[in-house]
Amino acid sequence: MAMDDQLAITLLRHGLTKENQEKRYIGWSDPPLCEEGRQLLHPLTDTPDVIYSSPSLRAMETAAMLFPNSDVTVCEGFRELHFGEWELKTYADLCNNPHYRQWIDHPTTITPPGGESYATFTARVLHAWFTMLEQMQHDDRQQAVIVTHGGPLRLLLSHFAPQEKDMWHWSVSHGQGFTLQWQQEERRGVGRCTSLQEAPFTAKDALYNNTFK
Repeated sequence: MAMDDQLAITLLRHGLTKENQEKRYIGWSDPPLCEEGRQLLHPLTDTPDVIYSSPSLRAMETAAMLFPNSDVTVCEGFRELHFGEWELKTYADLCNNPHYRQWIDHPTTITPPGGESYATFTARVLHAWFTMLEQMQHDDRQQAVIVTHGGPLRLLLSHFAPQEKDMWHWSVSHGQGFTLQWQQEERRGVGRCTSLQEAPFTAKDALYNNTFK
């Protein structure tokens, strides 16, 4: 990113785990990347001003493999939703559970048993976002990467992407990300961004490598 009046924040979903392949809810559980997930990740040639990561092992491993020579700031707020008693369960395990069926139909008002409510999750992720923005402004930083999970990534897109869609309408695969850019000073990271670019990062010629040139 060449212009000082722009802000670019890239949201990256962590690499693949065995539990992802098995379609389990892993939330706050802490599995590592699987071998396939590791093989798909390559160090990126461009480095942003700051890199943030969820404290989950799968996110930290992804950040370390993509940016092996960079410092990573761990941020608790960018964790995945906590699925409580449903952690490490699959749809097949839960589909006959009435509470689970209610949650599928009404995810913003129904909370997984022992897990995190949608309201708490939203407040946590947005607090982490705005805290990051304040620190970037204080340090005069223009470019950031957040290595996170499907839930926080979709939530942030629902709040800050140019088009208004709720978080469940966004599809973000492992090995995929988006770069949000703001050009208007008064809307930097607060209002909806002025442009959104897909940023896959699991190929050697990942589009992300051109984001900050």
